[in-house]
Amino acid sequence: MQASTLKAKFIQIRSNKLFEMFVVTVIIFSALLVGAKTYDMSENVYTIAKFMDWFISAFFLTEISIRFIAEHRKRDFFKSFWNLFDTLIVIISLIPADDTELALVARLVRVFRVLRMISIIPELRILLVSLIKALPQLGYVMLLMFIIFYIYAAVGSTLFEAINPVLWGDITISLLTLFRVMTFEDWTDVMYETMEVYPSSWLFYLTFIFFTAFAFLNMVIGIVVNVMEQENANARAEAVEQTGEPSLKDISEQISKLQGQIIAMQDRKGS
Repeated sequence: MQASTLKAKFIQIRSNKLFEMFVVTVIIFSALLVGAKTYDMSENVYTIAKFMDWFISAFFLTEISIRFIAEHRKRDFFKSFWNLFDTLIVIISLIPADDTELALVARLVRVFRVLRMISIIPELRILLVSLIKALPQLGYVMLLMFIIFYIYAAVGSTLFEAINPVLWGDITISLLTLFRVMTFEDWTDVMYETMEVYPSSWLFYLTFIFFTAFAFLNMVIGIVVNVMEQENANARAEAVEQTGEPSLKDISEQISKLQGQIIAMQDRKGS
């Protein structure tokens, strides 16, 4: 009885918005503390920072323990990638490696504590998952973009090498120059230089910018937005399942059944 009461309290704490906000605040403070350690500190300030670091590690361990105890099925806790990631970061952070050869590794692990904010905030989780799931489709877009880059780099290296070998000396340098053009980093200086020899070379740059900076960029945005909408729909469906509320699909199925029953009753009355 006491165990179930304790578990209910932990479930209540885990779902408490104030507790979630406090966890996010501690994560942000942890990130600021890592940044503060990059400055020169006095011995007293360093001691305080070290004490705060251990306090943050202890708090994260407590928070993970609360989430683990509040889980209905303990075996399902580590099936979640984010739970596994959080646990790994917390455990590694507890290893006393500040005064050893692994001090650099320990500091880097503490930097990755900031990523725990993704596991705490559902909206950030959806953004990251959407980006990862969009990578296969984005791969084809990147491949097509590389083909366009390669063709334009070969043309640019052939035509403009004599004008400026620093920018168009070979195809590798030409690729870097085209990346500069795509990001609009003083691209007009590059264009005006070649236009002194080839007045129509502006077509080369404008068509390249249209394909890369406009067309392909919009394709990337469209793919990511489409995947993000699907993930938001999945998240809403999971929230509905957890709350036990009927989904739109269930409601539509019930309406269809009722319509079928009404039609059947009308047929019986007519006969």
